[in-house]
Amino acid sequence: MITLVGKKLAKEGFEFQYVGPLLECRDCKLKNVCFNLDEGKWYRVTKVRDKEHECKVHDEGKVVTVEVEEIPVPLALPAKTVVQGETLSYKPLNCKEYDCEFYELCHPLGLREGTKIKVEEVLEDLNCGKNKKLKKVLVTW
Repeated sequence: MITLVGKKLAKEGFEFQYVGPLLECRDCKLKNVCFNLDEGKWYRVTKVRDKEHECKVHDEGKVVTVEVEEIPVPLALPAKTVVQGETLSYKPLNCKEYDCEFYELCHPLGLREGTKIKVEEVLEDLNCGKNKKLKKVLVTW
């Protein structure tokens, strides 16, 4: 896949989560290249191309054309439901601890209830402040 990233970020191996289109970009002629990724998913830059473009949003006023690959998304799941290689229907955790260090893992951007996810890798136990038994995993959908 081809997209554009800020000049400072255009390095092979750089990983990022695509959070969606920005209002400031609605009139840009290149927006279709920037906005061709899936919201909430994580990507890794695999190749940096030579082509630069002007940009109103990024630090140095430049974006660079890059090739990216989708990578698994980090997520917290109840430990009892976690089996590597299993496909399951995503059910969000019911937690409103907004200041918790794991909040973003428990409430991933772009992942909707009922979406089929595949557990690609089981990583580690998470010490949940609500005493829930959680595992950090990597998933695709």
